[in-house]
Amino acid sequence: MRLFRLIPLYMALALGANAALAADAETLGPLRDGSLKRLILHKEPKAAKAIEFQLEDDGGTGTLEDYAGKYVLLNFWATWCAPCRKEMPQIAELQEEFGGDKFQVLTLATGRNTPAGIEKFFEENDITNLPRHQDPSSAAAREFGVIALPITVILNPEGQEIARLIGDAEWNSDSAKAIISTLVGAES
Repeated sequence: MRLFRLIPLYMALALGANAALAADAETLGPLRDGSLKRLILHKEPKAAKAIEFQLEDDGGTGTLEDYAGKYVLLNFWATWCAPCRKEMPQIAELQEEFGGDKFQVLTLATGRNTPAGIEKFFEENDITNLPRHQDPSSAAAREFGVIALPITVILNPEGQEIARLIGDAEWNSDSAKAIISTLVGAES
């Protein structure tokens, strides 16, 4: 008898969770403008792949689990990629404005990128607030289905992919800031 009382509660919770997922896409969709119109919002979060990447300074490895509990803007890029180089200072602006306990930009230089080349690019563009992590074998990029650069993936605090943008975008635009602000504000 008690089981029958719990079933409606379980169903309501399950439906509520799905409604919240749909509401995210419905809420964020109208905020897309300009180059952010190409941001693909998933109707349901997708499990992110377990990846490892090379940390910038100590040569150790990091994982996405290191960023659990935050929204993550994961940007796959390369020093030789002109659109990547154009958008990186804009991505740094997002980190400057929203970075903290709820949001983090994670940059992964994919493929052949020397640490010296990455450091030089960051210095030339006065980027001091982004990690210079690497994916030298492109293994992480392959796990995420990266077939061209740049590709930016937004992960929720549970580490699931909720959005993806193929190509460069104006990450310092009002549209991008409204999307990140809405996500971060949703966790308040």
